[in-house]
Amino acid sequence: MKVTVYSAQPYDERFFEETRLEGLADVPFELIYQRVALSRQTTALAEGSDAVCVFVNDVLDESVLEALADMGVKAIVLRCAGFNNVDLAAAERLGFFVARVPAYSPEAVAEHALALALTLNRHTHRAFNRVREGNFALEGLLGMTMQGKTVGIIGTGRIGLATARIFRGLGCRVLGSDPFPAPAFKDIGEIVALETLLSQADIVSLHCPLLEATHHLIDEASLERMKPGAMLINTSRGALIDTRAVIEALKSRQLGALGIDVYEQESGLFFQDHSSEIIDDDIFMRLMTFPNVLVTGHQGFFTVEALREIAQVTFQNLLCLMRGEHCDNALIAREARALS
Repeated sequence: MKVTVYSAQPYDERFFEETRLEGLADVPFELIYQRVALSRQTTALAEGSDAVCVFVNDVLDESVLEALADMGVKAIVLRCAGFNNVDLAAAERLGFFVARVPAYSPEAVAEHALALALTLNRHTHRAFNRVREGNFALEGLLGMTMQGKTVGIIGTGRIGLATARIFRGLGCRVLGSDPFPAPAFKDIGEIVALETLLSQADIVSLHCPLLEATHHLIDEASLERMKPGAMLINTSRGALIDTRAVIEALKSRQLGALGIDVYEQESGLFFQDHSSEIIDDDIFMRLMTFPNVLVTGHQGFFTVEALREIAQVTFQNLLCLMRGEHCDNALIAREARALS
């Protein structure tokens, strides 16, 4: 089976090749790594492939899917949990097999959410720079003791549960909001309405998928409902947050701090080195001017364990297709075809 891997970074190639050689050497996978993202302009790179492997910022709209289908591509495997970048209706109409990695080391993302919150709270990023310059003054570095504070978890899936457990371990009161809350959450905290969570939480952490119903879940109205001075953390999907509204809330001091590992317009920024370029995203650059804003470049998943699991599950999804077996991770299943 020939697979074109889009948005491939050196670490993707490392873990895919290690997994292929260690456990799947008997399976005829041929992996073609492409650094560029999948878009209508780059579909030709998949010529002759049976499948494409894509990540969060690859575009799989109807026009891209039609172009892939015309070239004989039969399968789309996502090396991520989110699938908002795939037109599933078009994919089903065109007969694609589509599968994802529904969860990869949820603790990795949960720990990163905690890292953002702790860094913002105790200003360790600013303290690091001060001390390197010989400045040991503490003014401006005042934080709060997290024990006893209220943390709101929006989305109680695997990552949300892992995050809730971590904050509970710090002695925090944990609230959760989810249209379909996980039963396990009742052992960690209390499920409440979103409005209640926003009004009571000192820290709000987002862990829900990007759907039509959750697009700009945190907007001007939501920010107004939040406890004044609260902290907002997003390690899920960028478009859960209305960035313009967040900027206004930061300016008015309604929002006390913001930590994001994702950004609504990240596709042109993240996973690349732009240090010698002028970034022309005015909204993003405005965010970067706030001392109480911390941005990381979609690295919440970036652990050895998570990358190994992504590679393993991606290969298993492809093997299920090849062997005609049921695939638990399939978003769209299809009958097995001769793929070699």
